[in-house]
Amino acid sequence: MPKQNDILNIENFIAEEPRPSLMGADGLALVGGEIARRSHEYIDQILESEKLDSGSRSIIRRVIHSTADFSFAKSMKVHPQAFDRGLEALAAGEPIICDVNMVKAGITSVDNDVICKIKTKKVFKTAKKLNLTRAAAAMEVLKDHLEGSIVVVGNAPTALFKIMEMAANGGPKPAVVIGLPVGFVGARESKLALIESGLCYITNTSCKGGSPVAAAAMNALAYLRKEEHVI
Repeated sequence: MPKQNDILNIENFIAEEPRPSLMGADGLALVGGEIARRSHEYIDQILESEKLDSGSRSIIRRVIHSTADFSFAKSMKVHPQAFDRGLEALAAGEPIICDVNMVKAGITSVDNDVICKIKTKKVFKTAKKLNLTRAAAAMEVLKDHLEGSIVVVGNAPTALFKIMEMAANGGPKPAVVIGLPVGFVGARESKLALIESGLCYITNTSCKGGSPVAAAAMNALAYLRKEEHVI
């Protein structure tokens, strides 16, 4: 059985730690922006003990904010170049490729094309012809769009394995692969393989993940891009 001591300790600490109030000093309810700001400050306090660069901290903070799950502070792995490559891809107008429509729906505040083909007829035919899952077939169908793109996988480990397979065989290499599928069959294995694949990644090492987590990691890059552009 995997050791859960670190996760249990941090969850126990959070359960006992007083959280920010929903009310302001004037006794009035806080507005959305203020709630988000206080939430981020609270998360940063908990993350103080983690040795994180600013890019990784921004990504992990947004994932935790979206899930209320501090175990991601321990399990998230961000490639040293993911921050820079992700911002460069966004600035260059490269597409964002998603495995499922739930991931696509969760990605906000980007001007880049956000593409998901999992429900198209071509993907259905390709999946049947090549004996692939539809998520993997969608990556095959989109292979001409993958070079230099940002790929966001939040549901299907088979999509993640397909990306790695194509890259290993001389095919297209995305600028960054955000690989955060959730599940007990193949999900963790696909993420560990991604870390060893030679591709630039944002991922984690547990079974946890999912569309909201993957979209949150992508949104973190998008917001960092907007901040950089303003500056």
